[in-house]
Amino acid sequence: MINLNENRKVSLMNMKLSFRWYGESDPISLEYISQIPGMRSIVSAVYDVKPGEVWGEDSIKKMVDECEAHGLVFDVVESIPVHEDIKLGRNNVDELLEVYCENIRRCAKHGIKCVTYNFMPVFDWTRTQLDKKAPDGSTSLVMYWDQMRGLDPLKDDIHLPGWDSSYTQNEVRELITAYGELGEEGLWANLERFLKKVIPVAEECGVRMAIHPDDPPYPIFGLPRIITCEENLDRFLSLYDSPANSLCLCTGSLGCASSNDIVAMVKKYAKADRIAFMHIRNVKVMDDGSFEERAHLSSCGSLDMYEIVRALVECGYSGYVRPDHGRMIWGETGKPGYGLFDRALGATYINGLFEALEKELNK
Repeated sequence: MINLNENRKVSLMNMKLSFRWYGESDPISLEYISQIPGMRSIVSAVYDVKPGEVWGEDSIKKMVDECEAHGLVFDVVESIPVHEDIKLGRNNVDELLEVYCENIRRCAKHGIKCVTYNFMPVFDWTRTQLDKKAPDGSTSLVMYWDQMRGLDPLKDDIHLPGWDSSYTQNEVRELITAYGELGEEGLWANLERFLKKVIPVAEECGVRMAIHPDDPPYPIFGLPRIITCEENLDRFLSLYDSPANSLCLCTGSLGCASSNDIVAMVKKYAKADRIAFMHIRNVKVMDDGSFEERAHLSSCGSLDMYEIVRALVECGYSGYVRPDHGRMIWGETGKPGYGLFDRALGATYINGLFEALEKELNK
């Protein structure tokens, strides 16, 4: 039985279930996504525009219409990328910030309610292998420290999964050097500058900005990482105290650092209404800090999905939720982590947890 300090009822399936879709190039169709029980929202972006450029309204409207035609709502953007010069605070940063604000306005005009982004230097995420085979034949993304040791991107040509292939090796080296000189406090200062420019625009437009944690949430190759733990999330939220300045709380990203108490973090930030978007997935953390992405079921990894969802339900969470990275199963091929089958299983599992917990709360 769930025990709450306050006696109240909640509406069943309060959260908004969503699914990542990569547009017309995605091998998974909107028709298939719409067949997942309880699916409501599509999470996508304009992918043919470089960071720092204005999104075409026709492109946004086209995606809205395509989703609507399949009974789905395109109201979450993931993501509007933050240009490296904004993170580094250099060159034409003021112009780039204006462009970013214009993209928020254009998204809001077409019904977008949540915009996810990250402030990770150079690489959105880092893995050492995209197709690690499990005993059952499924494959998934992993990061093993023994595959990272001895690598030096300032000296070696390195091409790790998740690294932006649009950068040349020399450009990667220049960026790593620049971020090394900037350091964590410099990155914090540039993030604060970004928030003070962007969040007032989001407030005016009725959009919630949701920052994604660093993935993984600790330094790699000397790059500063700041969205990593409870202390730093508190600091981030205090930079601009507004519901429009919120979190995309990714259980898998934060959860691959065993020092993070994910259930406690979900409780804390959901109660404060500072979570706009939940990425729910499971990881198995190894003794040396390496990790493997696993099936969503609690027993498959190191995270307790039941307690995570329970924390959301107890706080009356009504924001967006999506199953995050999935394994490749049943012979499916495609974009690693973003196949249909395992994410659909994850969505169904998440639905079941929410329904059970919300009904229990209503007793």
